[in-house]
Amino acid sequence: MHRSIRTLALCAALLVPAVGNLVASPTAPAGAASSPAIPPAPTIGYWLAARDGGVFAFGGAAFHGSMGGKPLAAPVVGMAATPDGGGYWLVASDGGVFAFGDATFLGSAAGLHLNLPVVGIAPTTDGNGYWLVAADGGVFSYGDAVFHGSGVGVGSSEFPYVGIAATPAGAGYWLMNTGGDLVNFGDAGFDGQPTGSMSPAVAVTSSPDGTGVWVARDNGQVVPLGDAPAHGDVSGTPLAAPVVGMSADSLDGGYWLAAADGGVFALDAPFLGSMGGMHLAQPVVGMAAFATQPPCIVTGSRHC
Repeated sequence: MHRSIRTLALCAALLVPAVGNLVASPTAPAGAASSPAIPPAPTIGYWLAARDGGVFAFGGAAFHGSMGGKPLAAPVVGMAATPDGGGYWLVASDGGVFAFGDATFLGSAAGLHLNLPVVGIAPTTDGNGYWLVAADGGVFSYGDAVFHGSGVGVGSSEFPYVGIAATPAGAGYWLMNTGGDLVNFGDAGFDGQPTGSMSPAVAVTSSPDGTGVWVARDNGQVVPLGDAPAHGDVSGTPLAAPVVGMSADSLDGGYWLAAADGGVFALDAPFLGSMGGMHLAQPVVGMAAFATQPPCIVTGSRHC
């Protein structure tokens, strides 16, 4: 009788269909050490954007299209990526916004009377909104981006605004002018001014945890503020062209600098390629990056 039960159980087990690619792992004997699974490799990439709307993709960043070769009412001045790296936005100095890949067009300042040109764009955390900033500190909000204030009338008119960086929570932002002065709004935790070189500030990027920011100057100097750690810079390196953009590596903790000639400098971040030494129809004006870590799949006794 016991043999018949075991035989029926074995036959029933053999008749159960496989589901997908699921493979059962034998249970480790009591006291035996389990073998950790190898976590999936992260995907890291970045893009460079040129003044004519051209886009250049490197690493895990896919090319989703560009405005290169198409008529533009005003030159492209900035770029931002969606959180999953599946798309990006380009912004022009007249406030026009161009969406590619899984980036959604949520509105633009094109057609509005602007006191000064738009100079940058920053996305919300979920990618369902973005802010534009103009050289006079004016801020324009679209999608689920909440307006927390602007820099109009704040600071010296001698130093126009050149950048905006959103906090990791997406509930605030910093504005920065060419003097490196920061103005904070929403949950952006501090403001201030970097010390050191007086070369024009060109880009500002939040640290991954939002407790600090990095300010990049056109001579390659990077100034960490708040709790942002220092990862070095290229201010002591002869540059063929000035630095124009910066992006943080949210996985490795470092950052990349982009120069107008398409050169890329990786500082405690992986170098994935550049346009340095290549012919460009128009200079690079900015960059955007993304880094994603796929979830670890736990199977049987394996873990990450």
